[in-house]
Amino acid sequence: MIDYKRYFDRFNGKKVLVVGDVMVDTYVLGKVNRVSPEAPVPIVSLDKIEERLGGAANVALNIVALGANPIVCSVVGNDDAGKSLVKLLHDSGVSHEGLIFSEIRKTTVKTRVIGNNQHLLRIDAEQTHDIDANDSEQLVNRIKALLHKGVDAIIFEDYNKGVLTADVIAKIINLAKEFSVITCVDPKKENFLAYQNVTLFKPNLKELKEGLRRDFNFSNDRNAFEEAIKDLELELKNAISFVTLSEHGVFIKNENEKHYVTAHVRNIADVSGAGDTVISVATLCLIAGFGVKELAEISNIAGGLVCEESGVVSISKEKLIEEVEQILNN
Repeated sequence: MIDYKRYFDRFNGKKVLVVGDVMVDTYVLGKVNRVSPEAPVPIVSLDKIEERLGGAANVALNIVALGANPIVCSVVGNDDAGKSLVKLLHDSGVSHEGLIFSEIRKTTVKTRVIGNNQHLLRIDAEQTHDIDANDSEQLVNRIKALLHKGVDAIIFEDYNKGVLTADVIAKIINLAKEFSVITCVDPKKENFLAYQNVTLFKPNLKELKEGLRRDFNFSNDRNAFEEAIKDLELELKNAISFVTLSEHGVFIKNENEKHYVTAHVRNIADVSGAGDTVISVATLCLIAGFGVKELAEISNIAGGLVCEESGVVSISKEKLIEEVEQILNN
């Protein structure tokens, strides 16, 4: 029987740069009792407004919950939303030392209007074009300075909001190689094939198909899926391919081994944020020296656990240890 708590203690104090698109998730919460006389829309009687960390910052929240020390690295606006983001990071125990405040961009804010626990409307305030050369240079220089202080891993958390340009990605990966730092990627379609020579590349099945521009039925054709993985690795030259497969579990492969890990039966409440949890756990498992099969099994369990909760939530380290010991020690 393995004492996983002892292994999970290796997460404590590790320093992880979370590089990518951060945002503020605002929730306008209230009750709906009538329809507006001005238009056929519900009137929300406001109860409260909540602000939460979103995007790459949610990965940072998972890193904190697991006992490690994340530093968020991104470009945000020098605006009121940017100030709110800094306060939310500070209150959550997340360093904002890697933030660049731009005079020409706005901080991404997604506002959700919720009435009687139903999602009625979402308003996005954002700019999604690529950051300019000046902001790119400042971000890369800031990351280089942080690497000089000592970092255990870099997570690229891409939401296609313009921070992770092909140029920024390449420069950060080169810096990571120079400092011998693990690199893990949660990609999106736009720069899917820009992540050359990273340690771990973690698309979901949909992102894999979109990124390689091909289609296949995973349930009926595992050969086509594995051919896609081979093509991906030829293109990226990544050390580990880790694909989340929704109800089918996860797949992991490195130079020497490959494994399919099945999903566990759960009462799924909400899949939001599961990918953030999986990349966080996978990265820390790499730092801690877990083998690829254990990494996949533990990350799979973590992703399933957060899907049992409503809304975007961080993983509970205690619950994860309990579940891992229960499942993997049997």
